Amino acid sequence: MKRLLFFFYALLFTGIFIFTPILSFAANSGVPPVIFGIRAEFILFALTLLGVAIFHHQSMYVALIGLTAIVLMRIIFLPDFSIIDHIFGTPSKEGEWRTLLNLGGLLLGFAILAKYFEESGVSDILPNFLPNDWKGGFVLLILISIISSFLDNIAAAMIGGAIAFVVFKGKVHIGYLAGIVAASNAGGAGSVLGDTTTTLMWIDGVSPLDVTHAYIGSVTAIFIFAIFASKQQDKYQRIQKDANINVNVDWGKLAIVLMMLVGAIITNWMLDFPAIGVWVALLTGTTFSKTPWKELPKALQGSIFLLALVTCASLMPVEELPEASWHSAFALGFISAVFDNIPLTKLCLEQGDYDWGILAYTVGFGGSMIWFGSSAGVALSNMYPETRSIVRYLKNGWHVILAYIISFFVMLGIVGWHPHTPHKNKHIAPAEIVAPISTIQTQK
Repeated sequence: MKRLLFFFYALLFTGIFIFTPILSFAANSGVPPVIFGIRAEFILFALTLLGVAIFHHQSMYVALIGLTAIVLMRIIFLPDFSIIDHIFGTPSKEGEWRTLLNLGGLLLGFAILAKYFEESGVSDILPNFLPNDWKGGFVLLILISIISSFLDNIAAAMIGGAIAFVVFKGKVHIGYLAGIVAASNAGGAGSVLGDTTTTLMWIDGVSPLDVTHAYIGSVTAIFIFAIFASKQQDKYQRIQKDANINVNVDWGKLAIVLMMLVGAIITNWMLDFPAIGVWVALLTGTTFSKTPWKELPKALQGSIFLLALVTCASLMPVEELPEASWHSAFALGFISAVFDNIPLTKLCLEQGDYDWGILAYTVGFGGSMIWFGSSAGVALSNMYPETRSIVRYLKNGWHVILAYIISFFVMLGIVGWHPHTPHKNKHIAPAEIVAPISTIQTQK
């Protein structure tokens, strides 16, 4: 069945290559195909994201197929296009290699970091401090959001899901599962360490301080959805007090987690390469603690998937996107619930002129509205397959959508819309340096 689906998907891409020139009347060389006024890159990208949503169990292969289709389309219709130059750059333009290498290193490094945190025992002692009624579920969601602010939203969702399974005796309401996804995304929205989207902004050159006001929206949202989700769970299955006892914390593994986080911050500041700090700390930790290298194969497919989507996004003609505004940022939250927020963020970074804090909230938290809208939701669905029903997720997780809408306008009313100045460090080509010098000499 899977082979049949992928065969159909391949035929779909082939059909686009065959019929797009006819439909677009793009007979002239160097003119990209257009269908109904939409560039073919966007159509292929949308089909790729649709394929990810449908074939989520084979998302890496779908993303690679989509990337291949987009690259071939640009090679066929844009004679001057070179994927090598796009990745490695030219004398006048930096390529995508830095972003891709950084993101890949962080994704793989954070997979090991999350395992270190899990094995440290800290997550096992948290249930001992939770209240007995619905407020126990509420506090757990708050804790998940706090963990996500420094640990990564995927890890926070998995830790939260594991704790919920224990304290609720294996009976977790789907509305509460939506709350776990929302809490992990809300907590990471204002932190460059807490979400892949904000990490991507950080790698791209956005200051960590420029995304912190996303927490105004996140905190407001938490106090909306967390109350509803916790009461849903309390009616479904009341929390069990003190589910874990006599747990010893492994301070060595906790120290490695701290080293990796500090290393990322230092090397990003000094070298604009946070992945280096993560891996230096990780390799240092191997000298006094057993490293869970087995996590790398598990994280590899997911990392390739995200890197493929980011590369697809970098190939989009960003000059044709809608103008950056709070209206478009608000709409991106709903789009993020359907399509992956990583490539959406990449597109916005290429376009610029956004308020990065507001965008971090919309693309980060907005993905919580449907289970496959964020990496945290996809990860949690492996533990709780029942979340993969879109109808059940929307029916029981309605409070996440309500929280997104209310919180956005609360945040907008408090901080306003303030597009940030260009954040990228422009790498000046030698010719651009020589030209002004020769001009000065001529004037002399």
